[in-house]
Amino acid sequence: MTDGIELSPTEWVRQQTEQILKQGSTDGVQILDRPVILVTTTGAKSGKRRYVPLMRVEKDGRYAMVASKGGAPAHPSWYFNVKANPAVTVQDGDKVLSLTAREVEGTEREQWWRLAVEAFPPYGDYQTKTARQIPVFVLE
Repeated sequence: MTDGIELSPTEWVRQQTEQILKQGSTDGVQILDRPVILVTTTGAKSGKRRYVPLMRVEKDGRYAMVASKGGAPAHPSWYFNVKANPAVTVQDGDKVLSLTAREVEGTEREQWWRLAVEAFPPYGDYQTKTARQIPVFVLE
């Protein structure tokens, strides 16, 4: 744990988070040569705060969280945390913002989905791997 916040048990996610925390910025931290943000969520059951590095999808000071889990059949665990506790913090570079997440649907989801696929093209492939519609949250 770091500052009372739990790190991911998944090694590559934990290493990425540790790199961000060590340098104090998300700058230079990437997945497949694309920038990331660091989101802090609160556990739905545990109430523990958790770090989640995600692809940077931003427009006009708002961010998207894409619950892709690489196209797995189930949502990532953080999805349920954000549904239960929508207050999050986002670190983008060295800037940290307190924002509120809301899941988007319909036309708004489609607009954010297009932005997400532009920011990280593998999202399009992930959607073809699963029968579930990959959820998108807007953080504002």
